[in-house]
Amino acid sequence: MKVPANYFFFGQFQHILLLACLLPGAIFLAFPSLDNSTWLGITDSTWFNSLLIIVIIHQFLGWFVFRSQLCFSLFSRIFGRYDLFVWGCLFFPFLLLRPLLTLALGLADAGSITEFRSLQIIVGLILLLPAFYTLWSLHKYFGMVRALGADHFREQYRQMPLVREGAFKYSSNAMYAFVFLIFWAIALLTGSLAALAAALFQHAYIWVHLYCTEEPDMRIIYGTTNI
Repeated sequence: MKVPANYFFFGQFQHILLLACLLPGAIFLAFPSLDNSTWLGITDSTWFNSLLIIVIIHQFLGWFVFRSQLCFSLFSRIFGRYDLFVWGCLFFPFLLLRPLLTLALGLADAGSITEFRSLQIIVGLILLLPAFYTLWSLHKYFGMVRALGADHFREQYRQMPLVREGAFKYSSNAMYAFVFLIFWAIALLTGSLAALAAALFQHAYIWVHLYCTEEPDMRIIYGTTNI
């Protein structure tokens, strides 16, 4: 695709501005429960800060790869037919770290939400249902390669129809709407206020990625806007 270089930073001022609002909010919400309690010998503050850093790096990495591919075909020029494989090797470790670090934070800060413990567990288990259903739908109908943003790399993925089956029947953005409920579930099942703040941050911040990076890209890739 021929996308001008000046599109590379499109929407990223808004991205940074929204991040500058969300990040202090997450810290403010988590701070009352961060009392240096530990899990595996590591303090809750360290787990929390590590999680935030991983999340931010992950999403800036997504912006960089998508835009560098659209504007310069960077990964395809460097890695050739292995471009998507290399991107997957970068993307999936960060993706896996997010629930693992959220769980570690929840275990370090377990029980800081003291009220309605039984209700927390019930709601946490309920939230896992749409999250796991969406993961199943992703595997069955969408495909992990396409979920990597393969339409930024390959023309064949741009020609595929929209997925309307499974969880995607209820939301075209089912991955962002439902899969991220896993973080809320972890927070509630561990009873952790800090993990709940981290879940709120992650869920809000992924929509920032959608509106500032991915949605403008989709309009260009699928020809609904001109630049």
